[in-house]
Amino acid sequence: MNSDDREDSTTYRVVVNQEDQYSIWPAERRFPPGWTATGKTGSKTECLTYIKEVWTDMRPLSLRRNMDERDKPIHSSKR
Repeated sequence: MNSDDREDSTTYRVVVNQEDQYSIWPAERRFPPGWTATGKTGSKTECLTYIKEVWTDMRPLSLRRNMDERDKPIHSSKR
């Protein structure tokens, strides 16, 4: 733990946007448009640990969907 973490007594909230990207935001502040709370609050370290556990695919949701669509097998009805 560095000195910045020891001195930071801010309570944070984990937020997520429509692209399934995570961030932390001071709990007492209104979060920016497009972001919603996940329900996790705590110290900076606790929130970042939570994000590390749940955000396992860093690709934006739209990219994951495009890649999944592209990788779907094409079934031919010809025999």
